[in-house]
Amino acid sequence: MAFKFLNVLSTDIGIDLGTANSLIHVRGKGIVVNEPSIIALDDESDKVVAIGNEAREMLGRTHRDIITIRPLKDGVIADFEATEIMIRELIRKANINRILIGKIIVDVPSGITEVEKRAVRDSAERAGAREVHLVAEAMAAAIGVGLDISQPVGNMIVDIGGGTSEIAVISLNGIVHHSSIRVGGAEMDQSIMQYFKKNYNLLIGEKSAEHIKCTIGSATPLAEEIRTEVKGRDLVDGIPKTIDISSVEVREALDEAIETIIEAVKVALERTPPELASDILDRGIVLTGGGALLKNFDERMREDTSLPIHIAEDPLTCVVRGCGIILDEFERYEKVLLKARRM
Repeated sequence: MAFKFLNVLSTDIGIDLGTANSLIHVRGKGIVVNEPSIIALDDESDKVVAIGNEAREMLGRTHRDIITIRPLKDGVIADFEATEIMIRELIRKANINRILIGKIIVDVPSGITEVEKRAVRDSAERAGAREVHLVAEAMAAAIGVGLDISQPVGNMIVDIGGGTSEIAVISLNGIVHHSSIRVGGAEMDQSIMQYFKKNYNLLIGEKSAEHIKCTIGSATPLAEEIRTEVKGRDLVDGIPKTIDISSVEVREALDEAIETIIEAVKVALERTPPELASDILDRGIVLTGGGALLKNFDERMREDTSLPIHIAEDPLTCVVRGCGIILDEFERYEKVLLKARRM
């Protein structure tokens, strides 16, 4: 009786635990948290100083007593304790009583190991969940986009996140082919940082690199190229310095990461069964994730694959919206959840 009463009062949540951003979807309320996956801790006491947007503002600006941590790397948990703290604090931000959490659905990259899955489950359980379910990131994205995954029709999803790019061909509620490469938005930021270090002896931070990528980065030449100023530290004389750069240079810096993602898509297409490949030829490829917002990325992929390319509406939230839909229609989508294996 008590268990049934708890079920009535309990709150079910979906979590998109991303390398760059983490989002929380509360059943019946929608997306209530969308914050960077960063926490700032007091180095001595391990007390949380800031989380999310506030912690992001501290990146590169803290003193020795405060450390900023990105608990996830390449889409998986790199720091177990910090991830647990981050999930707990994000749930608190969502104004959810931990005692009343029912189901938590968390998305994970398709290529992660059983050990990494266990780490995600344990972190969510310690945050207060009575039930923890995992779903492949690409599957959640497909559901969030609104694709009918139950039909015997091939759908290709390319989810370009902060740490990984997920490529999957989906049919009949299952993933027919998947690949997960550890190249995403964070790798693009690093490429920009390395470009300025190599060509200008200029050291810039990851926040600056991300800003450059979002404002003037592109995958193909722009109709009108853009110029902007970049501030950093000169590696030769050690003093702050400002340089003027163009979108052409940023495109050059991003080219290798973009090419890696597109090559992975081509390999996935080669390994797709012919009947499903013909469906993809008709229906095209759906792009989700923050990387889909890079200027002209869809145009570049269209040129290289000769296939129709569609950018999902609000690509940053597709995965967590998919988790929310699974919660709303749990019995219908239960079969798409990843099964726990004995270790």
